[in-house]
Amino acid sequence: MMLRDELKTILQGEVLTDEETLQTFSHDTSLFEARPEVVVAPKDREDIKALVRYVSEHKKESPKLSLTARSGGSDMSGGPLSESIVVDCASHLNHFSVDAVGISVTTEPGVFFRDFEKETRDSDMLFTPYPASKDLAAFGGMVMNNCAGEKTLRYGQMRKFVEELKMILADGEEYSFRALSPQELEEKRKLQTFEGEVYRKTHELLESHFDEIQAARPKVSKNASGYALWDVWDRKRFDFGQLFTGSQGTLGILTEAKLRLQKEKSHEALISVFFRSWDALPEVVNALLPFDPESLEVFDSETLKLGIRFMPEIAKKAGSSFIPFALRFLPEVVMGAKLFGMPKLILLYQIAEDSEEEVSRKVEVARKALSPFPVLFRVMHEKREMDKYWVMRRESFNLLRQHVRGKRTIPFIDDFCILPKDTPRFLPELLKILKEYQIKVNIAGHAGNGNFHIVPLMDMKKESERAKIQPVAEKVFRLVVQYGGSITAEHNDGLIRSPYLKMMYGEKIYGLFEEVKRIFDPLGIFNPGKKTGASVEYAMEHLRKG
Repeated sequence: MMLRDELKTILQGEVLTDEETLQTFSHDTSLFEARPEVVVAPKDREDIKALVRYVSEHKKESPKLSLTARSGGSDMSGGPLSESIVVDCASHLNHFSVDAVGISVTTEPGVFFRDFEKETRDSDMLFTPYPASKDLAAFGGMVMNNCAGEKTLRYGQMRKFVEELKMILADGEEYSFRALSPQELEEKRKLQTFEGEVYRKTHELLESHFDEIQAARPKVSKNASGYALWDVWDRKRFDFGQLFTGSQGTLGILTEAKLRLQKEKSHEALISVFFRSWDALPEVVNALLPFDPESLEVFDSETLKLGIRFMPEIAKKAGSSFIPFALRFLPEVVMGAKLFGMPKLILLYQIAEDSEEEVSRKVEVARKALSPFPVLFRVMHEKREMDKYWVMRRESFNLLRQHVRGKRTIPFIDDFCILPKDTPRFLPELLKILKEYQIKVNIAGHAGNGNFHIVPLMDMKKESERAKIQPVAEKVFRLVVQYGGSITAEHNDGLIRSPYLKMMYGEKIYGLFEEVKRIFDPLGIFNPGKKTGASVEYAMEHLRKG
């Protein structure tokens, strides 16, 4: 009996092998493609349990059989791609609720952030780690990638907001995971079940290598690379939720997440800073950081040009018609004249506080901090004025994907993070590598975190272009590691960066990652080839060529 037919006998949900579905699920927003054998849309959690048990029982006779969970499919690393069974969590596992006092949301993995945002728009509570791709992303991927975005500078990324996770593990059972006291941990360790086993073995591993694990914690403010072993056990509390967050579905399948919400600040202002060159950016960022901005974002002139060229689409995203939206940019036209042309970079400095007085004070502090630098800047208080920039910043990657002809976005060095103080030395070395390989890029990102999105534009039909990816990735990642940074701050490892985890963390810590994978997934059924067991060769063989 074919795999499709066998799965239909055990599942309530759809089992799909039609060409259109397989083609759709062969891609995310990365540079890879992998055609699944079958796509399953589980009706409920019992379906996922049945899937896990089926794959476990048949793994010996079919070694390549595996399960890869997928929610929104907006991943940029190849994380939800598989040549076996893809589990579509968006079709049915898409329910959420906000608690009665509005301080947390409990959500299934297939809930799209846009739907949550629409329902909670009138509330003063926000889910602040939302990514720039918030109109495309679903909560499953957001949790499993440890997502972050424009408000992460102040509030932190996904893992800081995870209160409780429900996961289906390798034994086919669903368990709830939250932070435990040492006494509660001891009770879990006593259980004579698979749950008890993973607690015992993981605690022993973390305790026996405690100092090495804590020393391996990346020194940057954002990280989505590897397994966050250093956040699981600090000898005061034990939290498997921190291990699962950012694990890309390699240790089990997420079924529910309880996430903390953040009260929105009632007053805000935005300062847009215009640069004639890259030279002053690092010093300006470091001058502004001490004043606790909510956001400190940057995008380059190429992104701005795309925004101008396709302004009708940007206007629509901003909920406006073209002409009124375009007129909002008249002050920027005047500033452009003062610069004698297009600014090389635009920095967005967002201030958000509980009082107008505090906002005004911070605006004046920022004015003084900016005055020594060769930049122009403008202060905005009206929401519609501020929104025009945020829509352009958030839509930058989509504009590139949809409108650059002859070339396409190739995200492979798109998400590194370094200490902001190191940017004056780091950026020239990075740009030297790109110039050596004649790679044109668009640059945007979270400048306050030192997290830059460098997105090359390349013609993937040309073998000469595809051949640049591996050597450039290796050189850039080595440079990032040299500066003590992370090779991925929020987009995670996936197919593109998993092969370089040993480079980032060293043999010993990578070996602990492998041991954690064996503890939770002894048969290797969950999203293989991500985090551990990855190879550059497999990634390069699965490049999209169009």
